Amino acid sequence: MMTNKITAICLLLIVSACISGRAGADVWPDGTTMDDWFTQDDAVELSGKLYEITSHGLYPDEGVLRTREFQNLIDKAAAEGGGTIVVTPGIFKIGAVFFRPGVNLHLMPGAVLLGSDDIADYPVVETRMEGQTCLYYPAIVNADHCDGFTISGAGTIDGNGFRAWKAFWQRRKWNRACTNKDEQRARVLYVSNSKNVRVDGVNFQNSMYWTTHFYRCDSLKITNCRFYALHSPDDKKGPSTDGIDLDACCDVAVRNIWISNNDDGIAIKGGKGAFANDYRRNPGNGDNARILVENYTASHGTHSALTLGSECVNADNIVMRNSKVEGCCNVLNLKMRTDTPQHYTNVLVENVTGFVKSNFLLCYPWAQFADLEGRDRVDVKSHAQSVTMRNCEVKCGTFFRTNGDMNVMDLSGFTFENLKITASDPSRHINVFKGVKFENCSLEKRH
Repeated sequence: MMTNKITAICLLLIVSACISGRAGADVWPDGTTMDDWFTQDDAVELSGKLYEITSHGLYPDEGVLRTREFQNLIDKAAAEGGGTIVVTPGIFKIGAVFFRPGVNLHLMPGAVLLGSDDIADYPVVETRMEGQTCLYYPAIVNADHCDGFTISGAGTIDGNGFRAWKAFWQRRKWNRACTNKDEQRARVLYVSNSKNVRVDGVNFQNSMYWTTHFYRCDSLKITNCRFYALHSPDDKKGPSTDGIDLDACCDVAVRNIWISNNDDGIAIKGGKGAFANDYRRNPGNGDNARILVENYTASHGTHSALTLGSECVNADNIVMRNSKVEGCCNVLNLKMRTDTPQHYTNVLVENVTGFVKSNFLLCYPWAQFADLEGRDRVDVKSHAQSVTMRNCEVKCGTFFRTNGDMNVMDLSGFTFENLKITASDPSRHINVFKGVKFENCSLEKRH
């Protein structure tokens, strides 16, 4: 009888656990349960009719521009009910192409989509760039309002950015104040206003500008991809070649990726400017939420493994875990823009190992090209709250670096736990925090 009662109690506890959240479930930094979707590694299946490009008159020849033929094939697939454009082995040179709802992209091993290095092959359109919707140049591959869009395969999309990089550095010699947008450049991939997007297995390289950019995308998964851009010498490296830019995106899983470039590895964005939290100016108020990054390697040349900003308004429940740093500059970079009301909350970095050239944590006022647009600085103060870095073993230059006017940002509720840090400068600088906890941290001076 007693055994039956114990069994009944156990069953009741199991049922209660299932109702309140699965046993052993992953949780977000705010304590809410993480859905199984974030950790599932389901394969991308080719959907609909397959359109092999060589069967439709597109043949490999890197000297011939195939933009019109490629776009015609996308439009044909859309008109016939959708399907997948399959790029066969070889080099196919294109300018900007625009995918339609229901049409996907697959790159076979040995397949290369080579972007034109002539900006005239990228028509000026309304797009999103550096936190604002504006007229600018599209990417090589573009998809807007394409729910269910997938890019898969072991092929390559090459931004062919060398000419643009050289022109950028030449322009900077002439005008040190020129902006990133002044040198007219294209991205490799831009996906916007889309749900249930998958990017899997692809090599992205040599982008003129940001490599992949996702704007207002929900339920986005990026897996098993590599991102590369030349990062030395100084006069030839790829400027602003961010690996993954997540711009006002929610429910994102990034897994099993490698990045080596000349700017941020993964950057959380969402808008900039003194009125960036006004829905009319910045639809969605730039919200980013529930972003999981894991099994990620940030390698040489990459500025920061994970960056929040510099164009970011709201970021909540951001997790980077089980990852490696192999000679990038910083582990976590919180860019606190001085002309934008920013709020970074519930950020977790855990189980990161390796070495960085500069800082374990970098957080400072970001004032480049700042414009308050008449607003009072108090109204656009930046905040970083509930940030935890734990279970990490990293060699670095500086444990925590900050400088500039501390009055323009608020840092509160930071927790450092189970850290083994070897640094040339292990200083804690706890005076800049409003509430900081150090638990079981070894901060040793590196000689």
